[in-house]
Amino acid sequence: MNRLVVPVGLALLVIGMLVALGVGTVSLPLHEVWAALVGEADAQSVAIIRTLRAPRVVLAACVGAALAMSGGALQGTLRNPLAEPYLLGVSGGAAVGAVVAFAFGSASPLVVTLAAFGGAAAATGIVALLARVATGRAEPRVLLMAGVVVGAFANAVILVALADAPPDRIRGALWWMMGSTTDATWGTVARTALALLVLGGVLIYRARDLDLLALGEEPAAALGADVDRAARRTFLVASWLAAATVAAVGLVGFVGLIVPNLARALGAQSHRAMLVVGGVYGALLLVAADVCARAIRAPVELPLGAVTALVGVPFFLARLRRVA
Repeated sequence: MNRLVVPVGLALLVIGMLVALGVGTVSLPLHEVWAALVGEADAQSVAIIRTLRAPRVVLAACVGAALAMSGGALQGTLRNPLAEPYLLGVSGGAAVGAVVAFAFGSASPLVVTLAAFGGAAAATGIVALLARVATGRAEPRVLLMAGVVVGAFANAVILVALADAPPDRIRGALWWMMGSTTDATWGTVARTALALLVLGGVLIYRARDLDLLALGEEPAAALGADVDRAARRTFLVASWLAAATVAAVGLVGFVGLIVPNLARALGAQSHRAMLVVGGVYGALLLVAADVCARAIRAPVELPLGAVTALVGVPFFLARLRRVA
């Protein structure tokens, strides 16, 4: 892998974040953005940058990095370049938790966030349990099938929960399910960054397990790996990392699909390198997507998940054709 891949990605990320800070209902040039960051601009500009835009830009970067790392780890565990977090029931479980919170009238972002994370974590556990009951081990294909089933069941639960909900609650639930960084706070940023640091750090530290799993079960076992334990541990950590992002911004798909493939195309051969490169470029991708969500139909803001889907669906179809 070229040594410039990560430094160039970091430079582009910094530039992208500065540009993102200037985009919005009130557009600000880069020099004024910098002045606001260091406290040398007028009070209004400082408030716009530090209180409103900076949290959502940093949150978008953290979520993008986490989704990319989660997707890369899941692709390595399942040995499938088309795998990504939302195929494994994580999004469905998180949506159930958030929608139930909305249905019971909770307007607290913290309550909705905790409910979403709890639902995603429960779905992850159920998927792992179903796979283990079915085969006695964390077999990749069974994990994927169990995730699809749990996701379908979660959608049914959501429809039941929203059947008699007031229109304002339905709107709030649907907007959350489409993904958005609009309500970002520094508290949400801190929780997401902590999850990225801890869970993403575990994935990078245990990246050798993914390298062994990529060889296949028999070669990995011959090299001394506990295949079942390694697959189960990676699956759970990656899924919980994705759950943290869903709890923070709602459902944002395809980042975990696109970025790991991009990282491999940039020359990241080992899984540790792929996770690091994916984290950098995942952050860049979601920051750019958030800018597009604000700018394409300004002053109307598009759902972040819709923007990533506009890019992700064609990518998925192109990748599917190559795999097939």
